[in-house]
Amino acid sequence: MQITVEAKLAAPVETVWAAWTTPADICQWNAASDDWHTPRAEVDLRVGGRFCSRMEARDGSMGFDFAGTYTRIEPLRLIESEFGGRQLRVEFIAQDGGVLVRETFDAEETHSIEQQREGWQAILDRFVRHVESKPA
Repeated sequence: MQITVEAKLAAPVETVWAAWTTPADICQWNAASDDWHTPRAEVDLRVGGRFCSRMEARDGSMGFDFAGTYTRIEPLRLIESEFGGRQLRVEFIAQDGGVLVRETFDAEETHSIEQQREGWQAILDRFVRHVESKPA
C-alpha cells in the first residue's frame, strides 16, 4: 500500500528544491514534532547516490537514520528513491504562485496507515514553514 501527503508552498520551485536537497536546510525542517530533530544530513543528489538524515529525540532517548539511494532525479520536478526496501516519490509541481510538493511512499507494517500519514504530513508541514520563512 502507498500513502500520499502533499502541501502547497508560496515560493519559487528553485527555492523549494534547494531546501529539500540541501543538508543544512534538511536539519532545520526534518522532524515531525518539536521534541525531535535532525542533527545531521547527507545528500549525494544523483542516481545511485545516497542520502541519510539522522533523526533523534531531543532528550537522547532514541534515534534512527532515515537513509536510502536515489533511483531517479529530474531537477526541479522529481526525486525517486529507495529506503529499506520501500519506494519514495517526491514531486515538485509548479503552480500559480508556488509549488505543490507531493510525497508518495510505501507504507510500513509497524505503524498504522493513519500514524504514518500524520507523521509524514507533519514533517512536510514543517518543511513548508521553513521554506516560507526564508528571505525572498
